[in-house]
Amino acid sequence: MLKHRGFPSRLIGTDYQFTIRRPAKDGATSLKARARFKDRRPADRRADTEFLAALWDYFGDAPFARGNLDAGRLSWLLSREVVAAEEPFDPASYDALLKIDVDAAQRAFPQVFQE
Repeated sequence: MLKHRGFPSRLIGTDYQFTIRRPAKDGATSLKARARFKDRRPADRRADTEFLAALWDYFGDAPFARGNLDAGRLSWLLSREVVAAEEPFDPASYDALLKIDVDAAQRAFPQVFQE
């Protein structure tokens, strides 16, 4: 499992984690797109925003390996702001390549892309 050194491990002041420390013994947790509803708690929305900002700062628009990025946090953005960068895509692989769909991310999280 590739470790993204320097990537924030969690949202400061919360228990929302962005990375994992070690690979799971039984394999990577499968990524699956999760529905985001308008009535989500502000802390959840802030975690999504900060995670996408960290992805943007760390990777930009280049493809990146899933590596030690948290599956739960990625799943909130999957198939919308974060998409597969390869075909076939294996959602249960630490080596799966992903990328930010910049247009979708700018529409959903404009504050991340403001200078």
